Amino acid sequence: MTQLVRELPNIIALGQESLLQLPQKYPGLFTEAQVSDLIEAIRSEIATMSQHVLSLSLPAVFGLISLMVYSILVPVLVFFFLKDKYRILAWFSQSLPKQRRLVDEVAQDVNVQVANYVRGKVWEIFIVGSVAFATFTLLELHYALLLATMVGLSVIIPYVGAAVVTIPIALIGWFQWGWSPELGWLLFAYGVLQALDGYLLVPLLFSEVVDLHPVAIIIAILVFGGLWGFWGVFFAIPLATLVQAVMNAWPGKEARADDAGAASA
Repeated sequence: MTQLVRELPNIIALGQESLLQLPQKYPGLFTEAQVSDLIEAIRSEIATMSQHVLSLSLPAVFGLISLMVYSILVPVLVFFFLKDKYRILAWFSQSLPKQRRLVDEVAQDVNVQVANYVRGKVWEIFIVGSVAFATFTLLELHYALLLATMVGLSVIIPYVGAAVVTIPIALIGWFQWGWSPELGWLLFAYGVLQALDGYLLVPLLFSEVVDLHPVAIIIAILVFGGLWGFWGVFFAIPLATLVQAVMNAWPGKEARADDAGAASA
């Protein structure tokens, strides 16, 4: 990341040079006045963003302090949750009614599915990130480790993460090679990696854990993302698993099954 920040002025200069060449390459589509106005608009936008970042510097200090506090408190809290798990659950169950079949079934189902989902995601992040790093290194792409880390973490948010990470990979490849066969090979290799992840790795890791249709996953991302923003998208699949567990354990489902069995008898 430090190398990327150091190279940003050169990347910006290269992008500006590419924009200035547009009137020569495509005289029928672009004029020098249009390109100059575009460059000035970009500069103005960057200056506005810089001022906005400076205005947020003081709240960022308080945010950093809060992060340091939570970095200490959260591990301690997790330790006691693990150490006194059964005591906490026993205390919490006192507030629940004794007849709670639905709650128990949903809790057990969600506990198993979410735990396996988290384990599978950790393995998916490690495998996808490692393969991406090996691929980028083989293609001699700059900032291979940084980009591979982004690719690995992108699998946390299905579909959306892969689409978002495609942009920096394509930009870095274009700034490094331009419109060349190397850029095509990079995008092709990245596409193959995403295809193998979606159609081979994910079914192997989650085939018996999260039995959700892709349409259900997309709807969950849209619904929970619209309700709670980034965190809704981040927890979309666990929340969808919770909804699925409630629907599977709902009493009406068993009643309909019993009525159907009685009618057939």
